[in-house]
Amino acid sequence: MHKDRVAHIGKLAACIFALITTSVMANEQAQQQYNYSNEEAIVFETMDGIQTNAFSGYITVPENRSNQQSRNIKVHYVRFPATANKTGSPIVYLSGGPGGSGIDTAKYPNFRFPLFMALREHGDVIALDQRGTGLSKDTPTCRSDQYTPMNQVQSIDDTIALYKLAAKQCHAFWQSKGIDLLGYNTVESAQDLNELRQHLKAEKITLWGISYGSHLAFAAMKLFPERIDKVVIASAEGLNQTVKLPTQTDAYFSRLQDAINTQPEAAKQYPDIKGLIARIHQQLLDKPIKVTLQSKAASGNTLLFQKHHLQILASSMITDPQRYVSVLLKLYKSIDVGNLEILNGLLARGYFDENQISFEAMPLAMDIASGITAERLALVEQQAKTSLLGLMLNFPMPQLNNQLNGLDLGDSFRADPINNIPTLLLSGTLDGRTYLASQYEATSGLSALTKVTIENAGHNLFMSSPKVTQVIKQFLNDQAIKDKTISIDLPDFTK
Repeated sequence: MHKDRVAHIGKLAACIFALITTSVMANEQAQQQYNYSNEEAIVFETMDGIQTNAFSGYITVPENRSNQQSRNIKVHYVRFPATANKTGSPIVYLSGGPGGSGIDTAKYPNFRFPLFMALREHGDVIALDQRGTGLSKDTPTCRSDQYTPMNQVQSIDDTIALYKLAAKQCHAFWQSKGIDLLGYNTVESAQDLNELRQHLKAEKITLWGISYGSHLAFAAMKLFPERIDKVVIASAEGLNQTVKLPTQTDAYFSRLQDAINTQPEAAKQYPDIKGLIARIHQQLLDKPIKVTLQSKAASGNTLLFQKHHLQILASSMITDPQRYVSVLLKLYKSIDVGNLEILNGLLARGYFDENQISFEAMPLAMDIASGITAERLALVEQQAKTSLLGLMLNFPMPQLNNQLNGLDLGDSFRADPINNIPTLLLSGTLDGRTYLASQYEATSGLSALTKVTIENAGHNLFMSSPKVTQVIKQFLNDQAIKDKTISIDLPDFTK
């Protein structure tokens, strides 16, 4: 009896061991499916301490595929594995800029981290640092020998001349460091995406991008359409839209006025914002304002605040109505009555502290490489003569167009994609950077396009409403999207 019990216990232990071993092996096999080369398991942590398991990895690619002697560079990513055993195509996030870090974007809990997590229901989600950005940046910042004067009047033409000299100096600087600037263009970056697909052993990938990220997605759609499953883009920038049309920026201010007019008190305070803007610009042209900088880095220095300074500020602040538009309106109005409190407050954040012209390799080269057609450039320059922000929205483009030999990708690159890849386009009606008309033009050749408009949203619209996430998930699930319009509340323009 005792022997039988011992034998029984031994058999039971053997079965348990076999079950455990089988389970461990199954887990190891599952892990092996997810452990690609050059990857390591990490705990990914957001800025406010939220943690999730992920994998950090990289691929090694030529810096310039057109140069047989090109050095190799690493393109890094973080992979959030799919949940619920989903086996859809990997979803690759393409950050904007150019120059934005996809990995850093995922770290912001109130920015896009929740969306990264939500999309894991459909497949692995990849936060990519494109070549020359974030963890993939091994190109040093170039600080040129050129300085813009802080406290004397300088024409915009004189400023542009300095930027052109600085760009040539920086090109030589990077060459001296063994960096091939010709490798930093959207075509090379798109080819990185295909190599990432192969690295992940995926038949196809899904692209998810915003702003310049859509620009990169368009290039990939032209280069290897058969390897792209679906595309989700927001605030689209076409391949010939690196430089925006100035009249479309003026039209944005008209839409902004319409939005202001829906709020009686705001309408009283700002009955004619285009007239206000034009009036202040002329005042600054006639008589620049001398201000004393109050930031830590430049405390006590003086700056002669001129028209182009304000145009540059406005260009960055009109992007999203929910963020800085109200401050911008107050800035113009306060200058109009001689009150510099808001201007001093903004300058204390460090705007224009640094007058030494410096560049990062990737964003400089990417924009010059994407360039602009001669026809569009002529149109832009003509419109800029009378538009509110002139050529400042994309400064220093088109000012540096064709300034670095060999970078421009040519007009064939700038032709819009034509294909039937299922694509979702998300657009905000109050986007102050990429405009509805231009977005529809850039996607006019996509026969499987679904357009969803977010009323009152700006450029960074992914987290503007929970319905945006729902629409993206419906699209990835091949569900019909019935509601093509999402409405969000306007900010109070008086606050």
